Amino acid sequence: MLTEIHVVTLFPEWFDHLKGMGLTGRALEDGRITLRCFNPREHAEGVHRSVDDRPYGGGPGMVMRPEPLSRAIEQARSGSDAPVSGLSPQGRPLDQRAVERLAARSRLVLVCGRYEGIDERVSETLIDEEWSIGDFVLSGGEYAAAALMDAVIRLQPGVLGHEASAAEDSFSDGLLDCPHYTRPEVWRDRRVPPVLLGGDHAAIARWRREQALLRTARRRPDLLDSAGLDSAERAWLAGHTDDEG
Repeated sequence: MLTEIHVVTLFPEWFDHLKGMGLTGRALEDGRITLRCFNPREHAEGVHRSVDDRPYGGGPGMVMRPEPLSRAIEQARSGSDAPVSGLSPQGRPLDQRAVERLAARSRLVLVCGRYEGIDERVSETLIDEEWSIGDFVLSGGEYAAAALMDAVIRLQPGVLGHEASAAEDSFSDGLLDCPHYTRPEVWRDRRVPPVLLGGDHAAIARWRREQALLRTARRRPDLLDSAGLDSAERAWLAGHTDDEG
């Protein structure tokens, strides 16, 4: 069970905004999970406490220097054998399976890069894995770290109001989530599907599974090959993929 999140960041105040925001923020605020930030600037030397420098070989931008960054990482990891996770657009795609594995750790150590990146020698010696939240570039790893934290914290026992909520999320069974409806029963001439109003739980479960299959086929067909569908589901899907009902 996750109890600690240690974040290496040049902007520790950035993470103050997460506390008290929603269920995952509440888990941080009430101390269920301890969040600590480690600023490389505190380990920098000189009057200006510089944490970046020009890249060898020339080129635009700046690179995070290895000395202050490595010291901050070592401080964040101290007392634990937790792997160090870097946030980088060059990392492995962060999916629900990876989030579930990360959620099982007792401590997360997250490293937020800035500028053009970090000195490669730090990546080679102190960072065990890199995660990406998409094929695009952000101004800093803090945004990606916050997304990872939210995904992991919500899987911790007692964080969500209903323990089944996480199990029914998109990607939990390899498929996208089914559609959801609430009151009123009719909104702008659009009715809630009758099956959801009939009280037949077996029929509701079947409808939700079918809708998840259809939604995945239409929006993310790439997920179907690894979703573990049986032959009956594949046959049903083949006959309904073009059905918009």
